[in-house]
Amino acid sequence: MMFSTIFEEFGLPLKLALHRNVQAAIEEDLGHCDYTGLLLTPGQVCRARLLCREQAIVCGQPWFNLVFQWLCPDVQINWFYHEGEVVYENSVLCEVIGTAQQVLTAERSAMNFLQCLSAVATQTHRCVQVVQGTSAKILDTRKTIPGLRLAQKYAVRVGGGYNQRLALYDGILIKENHIIAAGGIQQAFERAQRVIIPSVSLQIEVESLAELEQALAVGFKSILLDNFTHDALAQAVKLNRGRAILEASGGVNLNTLRKIAETGVDRISIGSLTKNISAIDFSLRLLED
Repeated sequence: MMFSTIFEEFGLPLKLALHRNVQAAIEEDLGHCDYTGLLLTPGQVCRARLLCREQAIVCGQPWFNLVFQWLCPDVQINWFYHEGEVVYENSVLCEVIGTAQQVLTAERSAMNFLQCLSAVATQTHRCVQVVQGTSAKILDTRKTIPGLRLAQKYAVRVGGGYNQRLALYDGILIKENHIIAAGGIQQAFERAQRVIIPSVSLQIEVESLAELEQALAVGFKSILLDNFTHDALAQAVKLNRGRAILEASGGVNLNTLRKIAETGVDRISIGSLTKNISAIDFSLRLLED
């Protein structure tokens, strides 16, 4: 899939988020003045190359580009790799040509987006590779960096994963505290039926096989199995008999992922895709004349 298509699938909300993200980043870093930039000769044109110091999935080009375009309207950015493409250690990703003052003012904010979103896409890609050959899909969660929810959800898609609900407005997930407040699984289901509309997804989180049986009995079609052991997950799949979509969550990492997928669950959601990221190492270097 072309990653421009993924971007377009998110529609106007992501486009608006992109501009909000970039504006906030520039205001945060630039403020009223780049004092270091004043040391440079006004109008001096430079060429710079962006290096990636480790293997990664490139993600975040729209954010990177917009930061430079915002601060350096005449900038020219020539990408040598596409969004979503694998790059290797010491690869030159792109060349940036523009006014030195503006290029160096934009540098850090642009790379902050690229290193963060590439990290999400890279980790997602690793997880997708681990479960290849099983029926399990890799999903994200709402455990995202504040202000970057849609950007990180987009990065998960670029890495080959899928999105859980985007936000509270995007679906119903009945968790333990909701069940307690409603008075039980049956009562929570009945309340959901009174408020749900066709476009809103409905899912319940259960913590035991007994709760799973209750959820299936009342009619839930999407069930999240929270912190089940591998044996319990396998039992849940047998008990379910294809009646509901089963999603495993909790205790998921690269070491446990394959074994979880092999239990036969349909989906695996992983909070660390977006909350425990390790930034990809990028470096922008000016070329000497």
